[in-house]
Amino acid sequence: MVYETQRWEHILVSWIRLSILLFTLVSVLAGCAALPPGRTPDPHDPFERYNRAAFSFNDVVDRAVLKPVSQAYRAVTPVLLQRGIANFFGNLSDVPTALNDILQGKPKMAATHVGRFAVNSTFGLLGIFDIATPMGMSRQREDFGQTLGTWGFGSGPYLVLPILGPSSVRDTFGTAIDIGLDPLIHVKDGDWRLGLVGLRVIQQRAALLDPEKTLKSIELDPYLFIRDAYLSRRRNNVYDGNPPEPKEERGQELRPGDEPISAPQESLKPE
Repeated sequence: MVYETQRWEHILVSWIRLSILLFTLVSVLAGCAALPPGRTPDPHDPFERYNRAAFSFNDVVDRAVLKPVSQAYRAVTPVLLQRGIANFFGNLSDVPTALNDILQGKPKMAATHVGRFAVNSTFGLLGIFDIATPMGMSRQREDFGQTLGTWGFGSGPYLVLPILGPSSVRDTFGTAIDIGLDPLIHVKDGDWRLGLVGLRVIQQRAALLDPEKTLKSIELDPYLFIRDAYLSRRRNNVYDGNPPEPKEERGQELRPGDEPISAPQESLKPE
């Protein structure tokens, strides 16, 4: 138990150090960045200059590494195997989801996700086959950022994390907890742990290849589109698909993260 705790702490400290290094690098790039012509700071996005630099940094990394590898993965991996891999990682995600259900006061959903994990891990051969969904036990993923939201913490300003992508101040804190709750982090063998994490990243990136084509066909600034879509989806997730009315409609002060975000109306193409 002591060894496991020390290893988790080592991984978390390493993640924090890497994050600080990447934040520093992107902050330097942000010093040279400028907002598109006609753009004024958005109340949801006071760090837009930095965020755009981080967005560009992530795009370079994606084009150089993640996208080519995910395209190769899709090209050589049979569709049924891809589905099995996605199911396997989805099954593992039911574990932290159940914990967050408990923290959010949703015992029925927690029981559902525990049941999903038990059924799929046994009869579904370690989750490769999703047997639970046809049985009526549907998945609703929860993370610690959503848990903080249900506890009353606003999302705070939008924040693009180096490598990890769209987030917010609240969700950034949640990410640190999510790392500790991730079952893959607790795999003892370092090679297996790294390999499984890498495979999950590739699988998740491959799943975005088709939506990416749609995004590129839209005459919008991709940064604005992704930002507004992320904030809107996260708010919807926190309230389980039933967000309350905006506070300003009830005569109350509006804080960033409280009001719904609509798709950007601008038709700006990236330079």
